Amino acid sequence: MFNLDEIYSVSSFLSLCNKTVEDNIPTCWLQGEISNLARPASGHWYFSLKDNKAQVRCALFRLNQRNIKFTPENGMEVLVRAAPTLYEARGDFQLIVQQIEPVGVGNLNLAFEQLKNKLAEEGLFDQSHKKNLPTQINSIGVISSSTGAVIQDIIRVLNKRYPFAHVLLFDSIVQGQGSFEKIGQAIIAADNSQRCDVLIVARGGGSLEDLWAFNEESLARIIYNTKTPIISAIGHETDTTIADFVADVRAPTPSAAAMLATPDKLEILSRVAKLSTQLHHQVLQNIQRKQAYLDQLKLRVVSPDRQLNYLSQQLDYLSHRLSGSIASVIDTQEYKLTTLLSNLKQHSPSVRIKHSIAISQLSANQLHRQINQVVHDSKQTLSQLNSRLQNATSQIIKQQQNQLASHANALGHLSPLSTLSRGYSITVGSKNQVLTSITHTQSGQTIKTRLSDGVIHSKVEKIEKN
Repeated sequence: MFNLDEIYSVSSFLSLCNKTVEDNIPTCWLQGEISNLARPASGHWYFSLKDNKAQVRCALFRLNQRNIKFTPENGMEVLVRAAPTLYEARGDFQLIVQQIEPVGVGNLNLAFEQLKNKLAEEGLFDQSHKKNLPTQINSIGVISSSTGAVIQDIIRVLNKRYPFAHVLLFDSIVQGQGSFEKIGQAIIAADNSQRCDVLIVARGGGSLEDLWAFNEESLARIIYNTKTPIISAIGHETDTTIADFVADVRAPTPSAAAMLATPDKLEILSRVAKLSTQLHHQVLQNIQRKQAYLDQLKLRVVSPDRQLNYLSQQLDYLSHRLSGSIASVIDTQEYKLTTLLSNLKQHSPSVRIKHSIAISQLSANQLHRQINQVVHDSKQTLSQLNSRLQNATSQIIKQQQNQLASHANALGHLSPLSTLSRGYSITVGSKNQVLTSITHTQSGQTIKTRLSDGVIHSKVEKIEKN
């Protein structure tokens, strides 16, 4: 017989076991190796904690992950502070992890190394992405706390080294909860203002926890994407943060950052003095060269008196040549005029008039005789030409008649009628085509035969082949 008081349902029994476990096993620390790590979309972490003999399931809920800086991985040796419990839905024994620490290295140190390796693989630390600091500085933006000593140290160094630069403070908390977000906002504001030639991100020394705001991934990416060159000056010389690796230049201290950002006033003054000396020497050398050149020009320039005397002499010489030229021209023109007058007298109309009068005085008889002689001579010439024309015409006609007879004789020899007169004939068909073969006609067809004195019309009765 069973005692009904001792029979449990499954859920009641597991609930009893869970209560017994939670009431009798306290929260404790366990050391082991992580395996079977899973990170579902809920944000909770599930893994197994094992040693060389056993293993136990663990659950690390999202709310307990807030203070964890590193990323757990399979095979990592860790210490966990956990409370035992029984997951009643499956009857699994498990540990609810409240805190987790890496073995052999601190939580923050491991997180630092993990983020450093991740960003290095992405190229955020590559030298090729780093911007050069400007050589001319008018304004410097400082991202730091207005209440700290850092901003005072930077101002003091700048007053001594380079008092010409304006310092713009972008106030931000540099430690504590949410400090990395404030620092990132200040960097973005300084970069977007476009008022700064260079930015200095600075704070004093402290522990790794105090400087942790500068090891956040989001801040590192903000620094990487900033267009204005950034100098990191975080902590002491031995302190190193992720921001130092991403920044364009790292300074060991805030004071050193101010020195890196600006040239030295004394060096500038010394350089100005050297340049002034060089400029002075160059000006003197230039003046000396110009003076030497001016002296050469003076030697080349002729005295005004000498030049005037020379020009006066040239004027006298040219005047004398002009006078001689005028006289020569006058003589030449007079000679030409005399020649023209002589020619004009020879061709004068009075001479021609006198000659015409003399001709008109010839006797009329002499003129009549001359005319009769001309007429007689012309008649004789005309008679001779007429006779020569008749003789030439007769000869040409005889030659053309002879040629015509010769051509007619040759044409007669070539004429088909001449051939017909010798007993030959030409036969044509119905279409007047000459029949040269019996194949060109047929029985019953009418044909015509041309003889020398006429045409015979006949009808073909029979065709015989040779």
